[in-house]
Amino acid sequence: MAAALSFGPEREAEPAKEARVVGSELVDSYTVYIIQVTDGNHEWTIKHRYSDFHDLHEKLVAERKIDKTLLPPKKIIGKNSRSLVEKREKDLEVYLQTLLATFPDVAPRVLAHFLHFHFYEINGVTAALAEELFEKGEQLLGAGEVFAIRPLQLYAVTEQLQQGKPTCASGDAKTDLGHILDFTCRLKYLKVSGTEGPFGTSNIQEQLLPFDLSIFKSLHQVEISHCDAKHIRGLVTSKPTLATMSVTFSATSMKEVLVPEASEFDEWEPEGATLEGPVTAVIPTWQALTTLDLSHNSISEIDESVKLIPKIEYLDLSHNGVLVVDNLQHLYNLVHLDLSYNKLSSLEGVHTKLGNVKTLNLAGNFLESLSGLHKLYSLVNLDLRDNRIEQLEEVKSIGSLPCLERVALLNNPLSIIPDYRTKVLSQFGERASEICLDDAATTEKELDTVEVLKAIQKAKDVKSKLSNSEKKVEDSRLPGAPCIRPSSCPPTAAPTSASLPQPILSNQGNLGDE
Repeated sequence: MAAALSFGPEREAEPAKEARVVGSELVDSYTVYIIQVTDGNHEWTIKHRYSDFHDLHEKLVAERKIDKTLLPPKKIIGKNSRSLVEKREKDLEVYLQTLLATFPDVAPRVLAHFLHFHFYEINGVTAALAEELFEKGEQLLGAGEVFAIRPLQLYAVTEQLQQGKPTCASGDAKTDLGHILDFTCRLKYLKVSGTEGPFGTSNIQEQLLPFDLSIFKSLHQVEISHCDAKHIRGLVTSKPTLATMSVTFSATSMKEVLVPEASEFDEWEPEGATLEGPVTAVIPTWQALTTLDLSHNSISEIDESVKLIPKIEYLDLSHNGVLVVDNLQHLYNLVHLDLSYNKLSSLEGVHTKLGNVKTLNLAGNFLESLSGLHKLYSLVNLDLRDNRIEQLEEVKSIGSLPCLERVALLNNPLSIIPDYRTKVLSQFGERASEICLDDAATTEKELDTVEVLKAIQKAKDVKSKLSNSEKKVEDSRLPGAPCIRPSSCPPTAAPTSASLPQPILSNQGNLGDE
């Protein structure tokens, strides 16, 4: 596994590169030699047939005047015999090691490509990127499209900048590092995508590589996936311009992304906040950020770092491990919140934190009750699929929300009860026709059934009220005399209740008669 190097100023001398021929295989009628290249902690595998070596040698002889006899000669008879192949493996390894020793600093372009330096080695990767941007950079910037780059490329640029070497060590102006820096200063839309396992044929774990994004000065949008947020530096330099940010499969906390410098301070507050108590740092906010996607991470809490994103309108925290809805009262502009597929089991008091939210996705949690949603008066869209809601009574909590239009309740226990749709829709009273349940508009037939259910419920309510009234009247007419009991039962006083009117005794005269 590749080790993640630090960003420290002290750097060790670069270890010598090695190329070993570790085996061979027969493909069709020719032999392919397997070469393992090592560069520090990184190594990768490439395959070449003898004719590829021969072409390389011809070019090096012409361009760099190397010894013509350095490459072992061709063999026509018995070229695939085991003894010849084993001897050639050793000879070709000596040949490659000699070439690397001859060009210790910067390998000739043809040799670098032969050994796949442009895919895996720091200088080769940056040279290839610089040449690409020299040729297409202006066109890419003019088109305003998203530019995709690998963590390994950013790592290589970061490392080369720290080496303090000339920006064009190869002497080829097209590969000058300046082409990369000029491009990154002006780029607006960036995408950084790593790999889950080793990259290509190498042992390089891209998600563990550190890199610095401070070379990007004008970003409006950034997407980062399959990187380790703890190893990303310089993203905060985009605070003045960044409007949309997505960091997925990369973070274990919101702080890692929004306030990586928090670990350096005991107490911090966002810029512009009223300071209470001792504060060791005042941290600038993400002043332009309105959309934040932190889905598919390992985030367990909504921490206080949300104070640094006051202008957020869209927040996606789906597919994490969030247990409690917290700290969102700081996001006054939040209108779309996705908390689907987390570990939420309660919504108590959630209306105090989500006052202005219009779209709320809570699918895939452990919710049994909806009581905390009854005061979300701005809510328009609500997704509650894949939860544990059993009781139809729970729907009453959202039945009176005045703006609600779309509700999803599929894959809850209550969704399998008979006449599920009409029974749910009836909870919305006069607004039943305005509700789209489970992505299906309410039909006329359903509305007719809802009206019948409402009439039945109304009749039940009237009957219940009448029954209660009659009971109260009947109770009020009960005589105050004690009831007749068997002689074996001792008399007891008649119970009285402060909540019920006391009976008027028949032998009680008017006060004026006394």
